Amino acid sequence: MTWLSACLLALTAGSATAGTYSQTKYPIVLVHGIFGFDKIGPVEYFYGIPSALRADGAKVYLVQVSAANSHEVRGEQLLTQVKQILAASGAAKVNLIGHSQGSPTSRYVASVRPDLVASVTSVGGVNKGSAVADLMLGVVPPGSLSNTVLVSIANGFGAFMHLVSGGAGPAQDSLAATKSLSTAGSLKFNAAYPEGVPTTACGEGAYTARGVAYYSWSGAKPYTNFFDIVDPALALTSLAFSGARNDGLVSSCSTHLGRVIRDNYRMNHADEINQTIGLVHLFETNPVTLYRQQANRLKNAGL
Repeated sequence: MTWLSACLLALTAGSATAGTYSQTKYPIVLVHGIFGFDKIGPVEYFYGIPSALRADGAKVYLVQVSAANSHEVRGEQLLTQVKQILAASGAAKVNLIGHSQGSPTSRYVASVRPDLVASVTSVGGVNKGSAVADLMLGVVPPGSLSNTVLVSIANGFGAFMHLVSGGAGPAQDSLAATKSLSTAGSLKFNAAYPEGVPTTACGEGAYTARGVAYYSWSGAKPYTNFFDIVDPALALTSLAFSGARNDGLVSSCSTHLGRVIRDNYRMNHADEINQTIGLVHLFETNPVTLYRQQANRLKNAGL
């Protein structure tokens, strides 16, 4: 075989497999966190991630649940949309990838309807609560005047975010969201929906439960890019963790679910979804690549 023939053969082989790296058996459903959205103008919540996955052969769906509400309320909203996705796509199951509160939202669906879910991937997921939510409930106790004002503002912000992203406006309840995201609220939720949750303080959970595969990954660097306007706020909220490793809003140990891929990427809570508009750490794996790698991991697992 000549050198030219060998090169042509290599190119042909490469083109035959191009566009299938992220081609999972079941559709991927991306689930946003608190105050999240699917898309506002040209800016996606999962910035640049859906298009990258689709270019690699994946079928990707974006859902929209309440920007602020309890895990259970958001979970029921997600379940309704999962059923719609399955009906439209003809697929038997979905792969749920949830960021932040999107993780327990996805876990709820996997727990109540495991027959509809192939896998749950938690990205910076609040799986054992957040010290930031605990601080909010402690500093602003439920029922106080300041709490009422804060909740009203947060509810209005949640409704606004949902409206401008094209949603129909499901109910917003910021107090319910904060309670769900607290340590106490998470313990209660995990008792009812325990699948994939580690039984030790900072270990791994069951890799598979009731036929659903569980994975997680997260960042652990609150400040990552000088030009990102979100980073100073996350650096401030990171102080709530008293030195424990965190991404600015969730401790690394709290993000663990099922198989822990890694919990110390040089990313903060916003970087985990490639925000703000791709301003992430210059010397860390790009977040978009991590989603592609996870899709490939699911593909290789037959999911």
